[in-house]
Amino acid sequence: MILSPDTAEETKQPDMSTTAADAKAEHFELNNGTIHVTVTNYGATITSLYVPDKHGEVADVVLGFDSIEAYVKDNAPYFGCIVGRVANRIKEGKFHLNGVDYSLPINNGPNSLHGGNKGFDKVVWDVVEQKDGEQPSITFKYESHDGEEGYPGDVIVTATYTLTSSKTLRLDMEAVPKNKITPINLAQHTYWNLAGHNSGNVLEHLVQISGSQITPVDKNSIPTGELLPVKGTAFDFTSEKKVGSSIREVPGLGYDHNYVLDSGEKKEGLKHVAKVKDPSSSRVLNLWTDAPGVQFYTANYVNGVRGKGGAVYEKHSGLCLETQGFPNAINQPNFPSIVVVPGDKYKHSMLFEFSVE
Repeated sequence: MILSPDTAEETKQPDMSTTAADAKAEHFELNNGTIHVTVTNYGATITSLYVPDKHGEVADVVLGFDSIEAYVKDNAPYFGCIVGRVANRIKEGKFHLNGVDYSLPINNGPNSLHGGNKGFDKVVWDVVEQKDGEQPSITFKYESHDGEEGYPGDVIVTATYTLTSSKTLRLDMEAVPKNKITPINLAQHTYWNLAGHNSGNVLEHLVQISGSQITPVDKNSIPTGELLPVKGTAFDFTSEKKVGSSIREVPGLGYDHNYVLDSGEKKEGLKHVAKVKDPSSSRVLNLWTDAPGVQFYTANYVNGVRGKGGAVYEKHSGLCLETQGFPNAINQPNFPSIVVVPGDKYKHSMLFEFSVE
């Protein structure tokens, strides 16, 4: 049960080192004998995650790249990273807070997406703590400055990945604004393919989402402010069904929608988000969180991306379950607030539970 920076000599794995903003992006390992995760402090990113199937055969079930350089060169459609200061879309990159109008970089149609041109996914985080033993963990820290990507105030952000058991990976994110009121909404953006990252599309994966409503969107993917029951629609995953069974009925290229999470079954104080099963390997992922929503995204815009081991990722080659505050919540007063004031702390946890059935 080790956690250590990988070197090419020790592991024969690709070199993940580079220099960005005068800091070193490195490759780290969390391994408890059953789950084997590699992460990098560039974007606090999960770069690989190996779990066994029904026969005990392990496979890497997250999309990504062999080298850190590929992430740095912005080839990644947010593979595996933590996005912020505000995840998802902000309408027209504008919001009004505390008497001040703010303008953000426009990087997704007419909107600002995932923190702007250089969000938290494109910076090198500090490594502030590493632990081995039965629950190996690593803690990353990033200080976001006042005016960075248009956002107000200095914010100190931490993210801790912990293998809490032989079946579970936990992520605990915190953010503390130092001197100004600011919106904060972090999300973990891993693309999952439980058959293996290089196994094709996920349309045969079975998904159940513990959300009976979505926040419907306009033509620019901005929520209208309504809450729409999913019953009887292509968005209904309240019972397990194949990703591909209704995807052609969804406007656009596939699922890219925020589900309002129901307050049902809980584990470690977190509510159930979703269950994903790959029938071919019998691998199962159950996800739990304390966030109010989850963006279900089916890699609609992934097109010919060359990934790990020469794999080429195409549309629907993975799926994302990004727990979050609601998209554009800063401009929707009826949505749960994402505003945090100095003296308060933003907290957001996720528990990834792996099994076979």
